[in-house]
Amino acid sequence: MKIVLTDAQTVTQGDLSLDGLKEFGEVEVNLLTDYDDIADTVSDADAIICNKTPLNADTLRKAERLKYIGLFATGYNNIDVDYCREKGITVCNAGSYSEDAVCQHTFALILECFNRVGDYSRFVSEGNWKNSKTFSPFVYPLSELAGKTIGIVGYGSIGRAVARVARAFNMKVLAYRRTPDDECVELDYLLGNSDIVTVHCPLNDSSYRMFDREAFSKMKDGAVFVNTARGGVMDEDAVVEALESGKLAYAAIDVLEQEPMARDCKLCGAKNCVITPHIAWAPMETRERLMGIVCDNLRNFLVGTPINVVN
Repeated sequence: MKIVLTDAQTVTQGDLSLDGLKEFGEVEVNLLTDYDDIADTVSDADAIICNKTPLNADTLRKAERLKYIGLFATGYNNIDVDYCREKGITVCNAGSYSEDAVCQHTFALILECFNRVGDYSRFVSEGNWKNSKTFSPFVYPLSELAGKTIGIVGYGSIGRAVARVARAFNMKVLAYRRTPDDECVELDYLLGNSDIVTVHCPLNDSSYRMFDREAFSKMKDGAVFVNTARGGVMDEDAVVEALESGKLAYAAIDVLEQEPMARDCKLCGAKNCVITPHIAWAPMETRERLMGIVCDNLRNFLVGTPINVVN
């Protein structure tokens, strides 16, 4: 079979081997594929492996042999799953590969807001500690996580990992999920009672821009908003407004609706906004685990027992 990778550069920049896929057939590696070139690139593919490449009726119109799409991702909002179902194309995602990494990065962002490591490192590198009159110049406010309430929106494997770590910090935990259970609370209650709100839900029609002006208005004054899920779950203008008004003390964000960041993105340089470039999922160990899952998904599909099917 012919396996076409459409955006391999989003997974490896030479540090992660793609050789595992050669077990299954001929592998064509494309580092990145422009939208207008996708249809031709995948026209003779039996299988496509991608991360964020848009695959829909337009880009798949020439792919008459295509039977399988494997994702280097848990989210699959870039795939038209209805079209694929209609055409008999199996779509498999890579679930639960990044639980530890995203949880770790979530707390890296939270701790940056509460411990101000970047600000204090810059304070020292600029020579200010040398000129300090005291041994401990606490010029930036610090705060303990212990006793704070963290509200977790999206209570799957990543959300539950965040809850476990939060409890280790002696934090109180509130959780919300679209399908409620005994562990979860209503979203409005979570927003109104959390010192930190962190998002770990998938992007879909119901979650698109769920964090808008109304949602932020329901949050505690001076709360912290963290998003390591998908940029589309937040209204970026509303985040900026909440930061400027002081409704939010900090926003800590790893994802944006347009990636790479748009040149006119209002969050760039916004007050009390910490941004990292969608790297929560990207430790080496995490990407190695991801590659293993992608290969297992394809192997199971080929023997007639597909797993992690999303359509």
